Amino acid sequence: MGRVGRALWHVLGWIALAALLLQVWFVARIALMAVVDPQSTAFQRSEAWRLWQEDGGWQRWRQRWVPYDQISPHLKRAVIAAEDAGFVEHFGVDWEAVQAARERNERRMAQAQRRASSGPVRPARLAGGSTITQQLAKNLLLSGERTLWRKGQELLLAWMLEATLDKRRILEIYLNAVEWGDGIFGAEAAAQHYFRKPAARLTPAEAARLAVLLPAPKRYGARLGSGYLESRTQTILARMGAVRVP
Repeated sequence: MGRVGRALWHVLGWIALAALLLQVWFVARIALMAVVDPQSTAFQRSEAWRLWQEDGGWQRWRQRWVPYDQISPHLKRAVIAAEDAGFVEHFGVDWEAVQAARERNERRMAQAQRRASSGPVRPARLAGGSTITQQLAKNLLLSGERTLWRKGQELLLAWMLEATLDKRRILEIYLNAVEWGDGIFGAEAAAQHYFRKPAARLTPAEAARLAVLLPAPKRYGARLGSGYLESRTQTILARMGAVRVP
């Protein structure tokens, strides 16, 4: 092996070592979350920086951690029904949901292409198949970029979360960290902002109205009374009784 070949192997070795150390760091961070509530997520820090840069934007920040037992069981049911009906059963990834999302996206893209032949149209809105665990992994520790590497890391982190934390703890962290509007993070802040009450006292209808915002909280939070959101709220209400809660 020549000098160039040996140098290449050295570089590849250092890259592999760095990748391994990064995974060890992720495992340590997640293990700590079993006993320590995370103070912030990567996504929250990104949003905090964005709001700080805006004139007066920081004043819109709302977040307060509350324990699992102080979050309405109706909200837990509503979020699982809306985002990840198989949450209790899967190990971080719901492959059936991924396949269903892929098929829906293919149909939507085909429809968009057919409409494009008659003039300009809005891009097709693609469906996602991410579980609650995957969403938590992404928000906790990853950037918002959309790359194959980041998606692969998201899957690894989801499995780390499932292997290290129980479902109750994963859901507790998710409900306290997820975005519910511009600068609004966590169930307690969302309940106070939209309904002027603590998260523990949310009714089934209020819980469903919050859950329906999660796919696009900034956009949907500004149009709570729309017909689409009302229809989705009723759908979530109908599904809540069938889901399992940890």
